[in-house]
Amino acid sequence: MHYPVMRDEVLQYLDLRPDGCYLDCTAGMGGHTLAIASQLREGMVIANDRDAQSLEMARANCAGVSDRVRFHHGDFPSLAEAVRAAGVPQVDGVLADFGVSRYQLTSAERGFSLQADGPLDMRMNTAQNQTAADIVNFWDERELANLLYQEAEEYDSRRIAREIVRSRPIHTTLQLTKAVERAVPRRGRLSPATKTFLALRRATNEENLQLRAFFDVAPDLLKSGGRLVVISFMSLEDRVAKQRLRELEKQGRGRVLTRHVVKPSEAEVRQNPPSRSAVLRAMEMN
Repeated sequence: MHYPVMRDEVLQYLDLRPDGCYLDCTAGMGGHTLAIASQLREGMVIANDRDAQSLEMARANCAGVSDRVRFHHGDFPSLAEAVRAAGVPQVDGVLADFGVSRYQLTSAERGFSLQADGPLDMRMNTAQNQTAADIVNFWDERELANLLYQEAEEYDSRRIAREIVRSRPIHTTLQLTKAVERAVPRRGRLSPATKTFLALRRATNEENLQLRAFFDVAPDLLKSGGRLVVISFMSLEDRVAKQRLRELEKQGRGRVLTRHVVKPSEAEVRQNPPSRSAVLRAMEMN
């Protein structure tokens, strides 16, 4: 079952108007899109995602509100194009959930998961060229170590990078997991490969560049009084979100609505444990 993270909090901070236009930048399987569209009458949701397969699932999941949804396949730099294609100059609210969808994490063939063996892919947009296997097999040891430390704060990065290079070629998620486990013994319940997979996913999909592009583009797409709502799952991403919202406020472009991050309720975490690390921030534009 698909659980849109902090659905009620998202709807609250977007401050929906029945005739408003909203942009869900990370539609995924359509959970937030459906929740927003269900509150509208004459309004519209632009559902954007760079994962075409997820977008097709969103289309099916939102079939009951299809008259209020416009779908767009694209990344963060193309958000303005998504709005133009919907025939509107600006929108009343923008939502971005920076997490990875459950579909991506649980589909072995996508290569995101440590739980099932599959090709070492990790591309959110399967039309792009670079895969995680390209990074693992062709980056040198120093580049790999720096990547693991900078993108996932992996303190055993040098040992892991050394073992990855020694274990080449690596083509599957299981091969990579075993290489990391040879370098770093298991401590507790989490696999020692967890941070390696995280760093590779972020590098494969250029998530730092995408995040910067989002905050460069999204504020300009909002009307005066429009709401910007972001959900992060990693401290690295939340740090950027916090900083960029503060910068926008200092520039007089908006007012931060969340002086402290909003977290999921205890009831939501019990129902959907992966939501426990989510944090939400919001801003109203001037």
